[in-house]
Amino acid sequence: MNNKSQLLKGSLEGCVLKIIDLKDEIYGYDIARILKDNGFTDISEGTLYPLYTRLQKNGFISSKMKESPLGPARKYYSLTDKGREELKDFVDTWEYMSKNINDIIKGNIQ
Repeated sequence: MNNKSQLLKGSLEGCVLKIIDLKDEIYGYDIARILKDNGFTDISEGTLYPLYTRLQKNGFISSKMKESPLGPARKYYSLTDKGREELKDFVDTWEYMSKNINDIIKGNIQ
């Protein structure tokens, strides 16, 4: 069983939403860099861009093109109100699950 891959799939969306929330507005490449800088070294942009599209399709993020001083215009993402609700649900679920899993791992069972 590839536990790392399955856990990553389940948590990556929430991490991306949180990064966008923290930055207000962010370029897709910068999200990838932040993930890699924070230990998600196996994440590729090929994994992330379909995720951005799905998040946008679901109404969790919006995007707009902005001119770049370094080349072509870039797409910047920001969180929508629906995205903030989704992020809150993710955080609540993550805190609930991680507490319960940590309790079991540490042997704190009833």
